[in-house]
Amino acid sequence: MAKKQASSGGTFKKFIIALVILVILGLGGTLVFYYLRYFGPQVTGNEEYLYIRTGSNFDDVYKTIRDKNIVQDTATFAWAAHQMKYAEHVKPGRYRLHEGMSNRKFIRMLQLGEQDPVDLSFHVFRTKEQFAGFVSKKLEADSLTLLRYIDSADFVKQFGFDTDNAFVMVMPDSYKINWDISPEKFYKRMYKHYEAFWTDEHKKQAADINLTVPQVSILASIVDAEAVYDDEMPTIAGLYLNRLRKGMKLESDPTIIFAMNDFTIHRVLNKYLTVNSPYNTYMHTGLPPGPVMLPSVAAVKAVLNYQKNDYLYMVAKEDFSNRHNFATNVAQHNINAAKFRKALTERKIMK
Repeated sequence: MAKKQASSGGTFKKFIIALVILVILGLGGTLVFYYLRYFGPQVTGNEEYLYIRTGSNFDDVYKTIRDKNIVQDTATFAWAAHQMKYAEHVKPGRYRLHEGMSNRKFIRMLQLGEQDPVDLSFHVFRTKEQFAGFVSKKLEADSLTLLRYIDSADFVKQFGFDTDNAFVMVMPDSYKINWDISPEKFYKRMYKHYEAFWTDEHKKQAADINLTVPQVSILASIVDAEAVYDDEMPTIAGLYLNRLRKGMKLESDPTIIFAMNDFTIHRVLNKYLTVNSPYNTYMHTGLPPGPVMLPSVAAVKAVLNYQKNDYLYMVAKEDFSNRHNFATNVAQHNINAAKFRKALTERKIMK
């Protein structure tokens, strides 16, 4: 009888041990299962960024992730996103993807909106349309919306501009901007940078040459369009300031090219000088109502720190060095101009 009881007790112990082992294995398997779903590598290297457009919901995000094969197992991603309640916290933006990211790290990044800002660097643009087209390729906002804002009198007046001169608030530089920034916030960011440049000292320099802050940028745009080399900018600025003080027409070729909206022109002919436009400085005295291009910071500084000279005329050098011959009188200017016209003709540059 005792032997039977001992045998039964041993069997029971073996059963308990086996049961415990099974439970441990089961828990271990469950833990491994959950670990892999949360912490295991999931993000592939198929895409560098995930773009989530403004107004997107979880279904939109899931479709993009599935269509672009951003994760190894979309079902596992969906399960983890549900567990982390991501559907309630979808945020637009541009998110940098790192191969091997876990679902938990990936989803947490999306939940918090930890997007990777765009490096937006630009120099000069001839027109607002060109600028809006460039920006729309870098950010979420489309070019038409960007144009609509800068062409809105009600919008730009808050910055002290009108629709003719508002473009000067955009200063060429390098910016870090979130991809999903709204057009309104984008221009406010541009204005903040513009305002930071226009210190009290710079404003005083503008007042000293009897120009408003926007007028400095408008003149700078003409100087920038004329000069290929930065070291000529102060000389050109001094020349145009001399003409303004004397009440002379600026007679600047870049303003004619802008008025005609034909930037392929290399030779400004007499027939172009009658174009009916407020930007025609051969016809109208003073500065045009807005910039003829987006002026560089170097050009703005050249106007503020212009060279004091007696020049009233300039024309490109006949050696096509992209530099200029300057003159203080019409007689010398006519000689310089004749040399350049002759060089153009010899090279068969007729337009």
